[in-house]
Amino acid sequence: MTILAVVMLTIGVWSQRLLGAFVVGPLLERRPTLTRAAGLIPAAVVMAVIVSLTITRGGDLVFDERIVGLVAAAFFVWRKAPFIVVVAVAAVTTSLLRVLL
Repeated sequence: MTILAVVMLTIGVWSQRLLGAFVVGPLLERRPTLTRAAGLIPAAVVMAVIVSLTITRGGDLVFDERIVGLVAAAFFVWRKAPFIVVVAVAAVTTSLLRVLL
């Protein structure tokens, strides 16, 4: 059973690679707008993971000081601040609210 699972996963991964190389690749070369949009997908996925880890705890939605820190970080990202500033602002905002509340 384990060998069958490994073989099936291997076939699936290589199928995706071939699909990307021979179908999606030429499609992106013809349409620069799709190329730019495809370049944004990894950042969007990472942001979705960050938000989901921030606002959930044990499967429940939790609205606490972490949300304010995330909003502060999003504001500074929007203002194109350096990464270290974004992280520092989010950490300081969250920690100050935890101390005050």
